[in-house]
Amino acid sequence: MFKKDEINSILILPDIRSAINIGAIFRTADAVGISKIYLTGYTPRPTDKFGRIQKDIAKSALGAETWIPWEYKKTLIPLINTLKKNGYKIIAIEQDEKSIDYRKLKIKSKVAIIMGREVEGLPKNILNKCDVIAEIPMHGKKESLNVSVACGIALFRILRS
Repeated sequence: MFKKDEINSILILPDIRSAINIGAIFRTADAVGISKIYLTGYTPRPTDKFGRIQKDIAKSALGAETWIPWEYKKTLIPLINTLKKNGYKIIAIEQDEKSIDYRKLKIKSKVAIIMGREVEGLPKNILNKCDVIAEIPMHGKKESLNVSVACGIALFRILRS
């Protein structure tokens, strides 16, 4: 069984629009043992700059947003650079010509996992900064999953394998 202290794992959520998805991801992050969540760009935060609770996040997170450490960063690239300097392997969950099957990842060190944006995915300048691009294979007609669903699938497989 996965123990929270085995791997220092960070989740990065850049430019995700839906507060409900953010709340669901906080719950999943708690279940899988994520150490910290970074919210970047226009991603909604559990509290605003005045400390007011974001009700849609609270409703879907069911409290996880109050005990999982999180931090807001305006831009993603400086965060990636800092994490790399601190020994983190950066993994993007995204469909790309350079992606590998997410089931083939073996994590042995500190890892930061970046989820793709809901409609557009992660831009090339971000993908180029990542150590690995991993993809969840799609077998149906639809080529993508909801970001919170994809996050759950990826985190449980990557961090528990």
